Amino acid sequence: MSLSLDQLHAFAAAAETGSFSAAARQLGKAQSVISAAVANLEVDLDATLFDRSARYPVLTPAGERLLLEARVILERCEHFRGVAKSLGEGVESRLTLAVDELYPEETLGELLTEFSERFPSVELEILFPLMEDVSRLVLSQCADLGIMWRQEILPPELGFHALGWVAMPIICAPDHPLAAQPRVDFEELKRYRQLMVATRSDSEEKKRLRVAAEVWWVESQWVIVELVKRRLGWAFVPWHVAANSPAAAGLVSPQLTFQDQDWPVAMEIVWHKQRPLGKAATWLKERVSQQALPVPEGR
Repeated sequence: MSLSLDQLHAFAAAAETGSFSAAARQLGKAQSVISAAVANLEVDLDATLFDRSARYPVLTPAGERLLLEARVILERCEHFRGVAKSLGEGVESRLTLAVDELYPEETLGELLTEFSERFPSVELEILFPLMEDVSRLVLSQCADLGIMWRQEILPPELGFHALGWVAMPIICAPDHPLAAQPRVDFEELKRYRQLMVATRSDSEEKKRLRVAAEVWWVESQWVIVELVKRRLGWAFVPWHVAANSPAAAGLVSPQLTFQDQDWPVAMEIVWHKQRPLGKAATWLKERVSQQALPVPEGR
């Protein structure tokens, strides 16, 4: 069996246009070339693709089934050409992006939708480490770019661009002791267990938002909300997690005496200074840097 892309193009065009002459006009070839290509394909496949008994050719059941496969092959061929063209233009074949859960997932989704439209051939891996684990992945060159909360001390090998602030409201269960108070002061927070997001290393960064004497460390903002619902502690969580988690329904956000707004956490995008970024990574870095972080309604 010796198939060719010309045969598949002729077959698909004849099926889509309804005749060999229309397929010839679409492909810019003589009708005899299209007819011969389809006939040779039928010989190679040992299958009749068109019923030619009427004025216009009609797909046989075998032709209908094989047309689906032909379209897949032709589409993948176009993708193959696109990948080759991108590589020739300096576009990376693959990128790894590390994103802290503090970054709103809806904003990330919008950015990646645009990225997919501009760079459809780039394979993308998205990791969700926490806090300084993001910068460690970029520093070790296991990730091309990182979106994280701002580190007090950033390794000198990394470049950064500030993105803005994410609000971190305090949340607790409606029957938690903190919920019964009209306003909660800093000393009162120390009395009850705090649920905090944790990295896999023992660093000062993970302790930055620590208030309470007793802490449970949890490796997920979303799981923290579930534990808060079960009255296992109170927590500062990103506003978009509190707004979108099903477990957050019914939770309360007490007023604090020591500040009038939710606890703000700064975010930044980081990259390795000694690792050149290709066109796709450069575009993504610049696009993320330009994207304003959303503000929760009513805050």
